[in-house]
Amino acid sequence: MTHLHTTPEADTRNPTHRSASTPPPPSYAPVHVRPPALRRHLDSRLAGTARAWLDQALDEAATHPGTHGPISVWELRLAEAGRRCGAEHADAARVLILCAARADTLALTRVYRQGTAAERRAVLHALPHLVPGPDALPLVEDALRTNDTRLVAAAVGPYAARHLDPHQWRHAVLKCLFTGVPVDEVAGLGHRARADAELARMLGDHAAERTAAGRPVPEDLHRVLTLTDPTATPPAPATAPGPRGTDGEES
Repeated sequence: MTHLHTTPEADTRNPTHRSASTPPPPSYAPVHVRPPALRRHLDSRLAGTARAWLDQALDEAATHPGTHGPISVWELRLAEAGRRCGAEHADAARVLILCAARADTLALTRVYRQGTAAERRAVLHALPHLVPGPDALPLVEDALRTNDTRLVAAAVGPYAARHLDPHQWRHAVLKCLFTGVPVDEVAGLGHRARADAELARMLGDHAAERTAAGRPVPEDLHRVLTLTDPTATPPAPATAPGPRGTDGEES
């Protein structure tokens, strides 16, 4: 899951109208939630102005879906979502806009290639809702080549679980371990890792390399290794966090 954390503004410009002393609501991962539930979640949390903006943005996207001219009106709304709805709700708002626009693989690819890191993340979150087949796998593959931990986390959601081939999927798991993305983010981990001897071998090699270099073995590696073979001997537990990639740009 992708976690959104932001410090709310103290004045009424904050779309959720929360005081600075009020803790943010629990983060909601749009990659794992169907659009109707996502809409209900936002409706219950956005203040009037932000909710009205979202209603209008969704109406515009539904009325003018697809691609129109050099840039569609709904693409402009994607860029505004963080400012209008607040950073903690921006991913969910963008996913809803993409779904309302019925964005196909071509439109999603354009947004991903031209957008900010936050907009790219929203595209990855939207893939399982909009693309039934493997056509959008190049976007997942591109995100997995980055060291942006939030993009990597979004890339290993349900779409990747359905469509990455075994070789690509194993390397996606290792990418999470390399960059410090929690393996809880990997959709379908328990199912796909079960009895995967090749993944177990790769994990063992990675653990051995870290041990030989005097570096701690991430606890998440032990967790995944146990999924591949419950009888496996666990590697030494981590005593310090592993390396992390750089976080991506927020809205």
